[in-house]
Amino acid sequence: MEMEPKSGTLVKVMNEDAFHSYFSSPDADVILGANDHTLFRVHSWTLKTTSGWFRSLFSMPQQSPVSDHPETINLDEDSHTLESLLRMVCGLPIKPLTSYDHVDELLFAAEKYDMPGPVSLIRILVMSPPLLDQPLRLYAAATRFGWEEEAKHASTQSLALNIYAPEHQATLRKLCTSAVLDLIHLHRERREGIRKRLNEQPFVTGSTMASCPRCRRTIDHHTWRELKYKVVLEMDIRPLGDTVLNVGLMDWPEAKACWDAKCPNAECTCVLYDKGETLRLIRECIDNLPKTT
Repeated sequence: MEMEPKSGTLVKVMNEDAFHSYFSSPDADVILGANDHTLFRVHSWTLKTTSGWFRSLFSMPQQSPVSDHPETINLDEDSHTLESLLRMVCGLPIKPLTSYDHVDELLFAAEKYDMPGPVSLIRILVMSPPLLDQPLRLYAAATRFGWEEEAKHASTQSLALNIYAPEHQATLRKLCTSAVLDLIHLHRERREGIRKRLNEQPFVTGSTMASCPRCRRTIDHHTWRELKYKVVLEMDIRPLGDTVLNVGLMDWPEAKACWDAKCPNAECTCVLYDKGETLRLIRECIDNLPKTT
């Protein structure tokens, strides 16, 4: 997004004590003012070579200064955001990014001032801890700036989340329509994929009533139907499927009832379902589901 430099933003600097300690060199010829009144001395050459916005600003005719003091350019950003941005363009050590709120502020400022350098650095930093535990925030940033690999990674990580939960709605509203639809499609495709597979051979299919494979006594596969329903519900909440495999199929009441199900014929009591083979087939099914947008 380009932003036209506004005229009338230059004012004389009076308070020398307000300068940031890292940006207070007296030979710098430009002073930037944060919205909390912290000032930053920066070389105009640095700003012109790293920012399209400042390059355009400095190409405009300027009024003659009223004294030997540099003039200040008041900006909308706070000192925390401006410091981080200037550290990146000035080659100073970069502070770790620990908050996606700060990441969003930095990306907004870097986009506004047309600074591709900070955007590329932020792209690297968001793929490191502690930011990796917020896949929806990463997905929002990645889809906005066209970071394809990061967006795919974030969509895979999002499979551990219930994206329909209220706490995620604010983040989803920040996404463009196509990005939201792609994410919803991935989550739905995994749920529907396992639902469809569990209704196919070699899983039990067909009518609700069947015959015992040993004594041919009529049996009802209700325990299997209830387990299938529970698996699909869990995949809707957490489409990664790890809770199905590592917890659900072992500890759910529906699972225990299914593995304990036997032929009602007292002279037969044949076990109706092969637990080991069923677990293997469900794991194989989940492993083959799509994993990324």
